Amino acid sequence: MDIQRFIALALEEDIGDGDHSTLAVVPPDAQRKAQLIVKENGLLAGVELARKIFHHFDPELQLDVRMTDGSPVVKGDIAFFVTGPARSILSTERLVLNCLQRMSGIATTTARVVSLLQGLDTRVLDTRKTTPGIRFLEKWAVRIGGGTNHRTGLYDMIMLKDNHIDYAGGIAAAITSTQAYLKKTGKKLRIEIETRNMDEVRKVMETGGVDRIMFDNFTLEQTREAVQFVAGKYETESSGGITPETIRAYAECGVDYISVGALTHSVKSLDMSLKAISR
Repeated sequence: MDIQRFIALALEEDIGDGDHSTLAVVPPDAQRKAQLIVKENGLLAGVELARKIFHHFDPELQLDVRMTDGSPVVKGDIAFFVTGPARSILSTERLVLNCLQRMSGIATTTARVVSLLQGLDTRVLDTRKTTPGIRFLEKWAVRIGGGTNHRTGLYDMIMLKDNHIDYAGGIAAAITSTQAYLKKTGKKLRIEIETRNMDEVRKVMETGGVDRIMFDNFTLEQTREAVQFVAGKYETESSGGITPETIRAYAECGVDYISVGALTHSVKSLDMSLKAISR
């Protein structure tokens, strides 16, 4: 989604026909200042989005950034100051906080997972297990946290999962149909295929014509066997049931990627607040 479109929709959702609490008590000419206070340790994400929100709503709002996206933060840090019309600060406060807190929580979680693979070549991927309407924000936060984005949606990569394979009539049929579709449409999309066991891995290798093979819910032993069998012919990805306690062991099997849905689907937002500074 376009960022400006998102901001406009989010403000419309929150403000409706007016921020009546603010309109009732704050004079239209009042100029004030507020500070973004971090209330727990983590990784900061969403500052640049906050800037865009403030400026979209009111170009007179000025941001004095002290900590940029990707900065480690601790409780008590001041990430930025915002100065300008008091009404505009109050009307944008919640949207800015919601985005900053959510994105910072995702970036913090991603950074922790990525750190578990330090020294290894395996990259951490996000998934499509995101909040509808703000996927682009959540994937932006993953990048800030050091992770790698998988496909953005259903349109920018072909991923043949178990249901696709079953509906198509098997692995060979799914791959053959996909290649025919790409030739017919002239689209140049990468192909990933999910496998559920070594028999399916072997079938993919026999058929060929893909870019990446996913090992879904494989044990460590099965993963080592599958990586050795593929032997660098295709990219490899592990997915399903992998926890912070086991992710390094899976990476040490030699897979190129590990996808982690928990980067976005069950993250705790980082606590912070936007507080008025008294004159």
